[in-house]
Amino acid sequence: MTEPRPAAASRRHDRRQVVLTGLSAVSAYGRGNQALLDGVLAGRPAFAPVTRFDVSGRRVRVGALLPGAPSLLDELLSVVADACAQAGLSATDRESTRLLLAVHGDPDRLRTTERTADGTARVPAMRQAPDDVERRAGHGTGAFAATVAAKAGLATGPRTYTSACVAASTAVADAAAMVAAGDAERLVVAAGYLVDPDQFALFDAGRALAADGAVRPFSAGRQGLLLGDGVAAVVVESDEAARVRGAQVLAAVHGWGRAGDGHHVVQPRPDGAGLARAIGAALDRAGFAPEEIGYVNAHGSGSAQSDAAEAAALLRALGPHARTVPVSSTKSLHGQALEASPLLELVTTVLTLRAGRLPVNAGFLEPDPECPLRLITGEPPQARPAYALSLNAAFGGANTALVVGV
Repeated sequence: MTEPRPAAASRRHDRRQVVLTGLSAVSAYGRGNQALLDGVLAGRPAFAPVTRFDVSGRRVRVGALLPGAPSLLDELLSVVADACAQAGLSATDRESTRLLLAVHGDPDRLRTTERTADGTARVPAMRQAPDDVERRAGHGTGAFAATVAAKAGLATGPRTYTSACVAASTAVADAAAMVAAGDAERLVVAAGYLVDPDQFALFDAGRALAADGAVRPFSAGRQGLLLGDGVAAVVVESDEAARVRGAQVLAAVHGWGRAGDGHHVVQPRPDGAGLARAIGAALDRAGFAPEEIGYVNAHGSGSAQSDAAEAAALLRALGPHARTVPVSSTKSLHGQALEASPLLELVTTVLTLRAGRLPVNAGFLEPDPECPLRLITGEPPQARPAYALSLNAAFGGANTALVVGV
């Protein structure tokens, strides 16, 4: 049955319209939007043997990684600069624009943690010397975000998000809410994760990684996720501010929704009720009927339980339309970038909508009765839907939904 939603007008006119005027991304396909778009529309998964660190002792040895040893700080500064330039922001504009940053844990720790011979992390013994206390105070996500903001020429007082696989979408929802309410004219949302040995080992040990080296969302025979690099930034602002500056509007953020279900620490609620509520809230905020959604970029992690729960959520929230709307998970192409994945997926959604082609749900083998969705397989079809849903879910029962249009 369709999840009940509050009545809403066909369009919301009681708040400012929220738009995206700049966006930039880095993925295993390369640096820049064109590399991401070309890779996704080729339908070619970016997974390859991991060479960034030693995986010889791991069960799974593939991921979607950039070559070499990229720096998260440098990659974030690059995408922020590109997004701000695309939006036409002057140095003065940037100085008054706050940063909302989604990152995984303490980025500085990834560079300083001691490691054992097999490459796993070893936490150093805690020492109480004053210089150690001072050193630790200078690290952490807050300090890292402040560094990014300062080096990017953005305003002081950035906000950080570390809420697992909904961190970046939560940041986008917060930015949209602040702009819509008039609490901010403009914000930059950025997110970054570069695959590291700690998380790779954790997911591998938990048997969450796909042993066959492919991510197969909603398909029978799916075996799990694969990690991937993802760094992205978007400029979120009011339509009025964009018009005054003469900026090109790349997309509009019409609605956003968040919901939790608290079902289990790592397992989704089987009936998808939490994600369905998030979808319903996003549609209600946008003032859209389910039938107006023309594409869904699903969370689609490729795990058995998560995909079945998401399919249930779509059926619950969209009703019969869930069986006819085109659905794919671009994680099957660029991998799971943890906290940064929602923003990478949002950028991918906007780029493909603007290109007039929809990304495929790669790795599909055969239908799963628990996932009765209209999955995009084969070649990326030509289509220009007006509105799309971008969905994400995280351990602990956190769920987000974004409604965007181009």
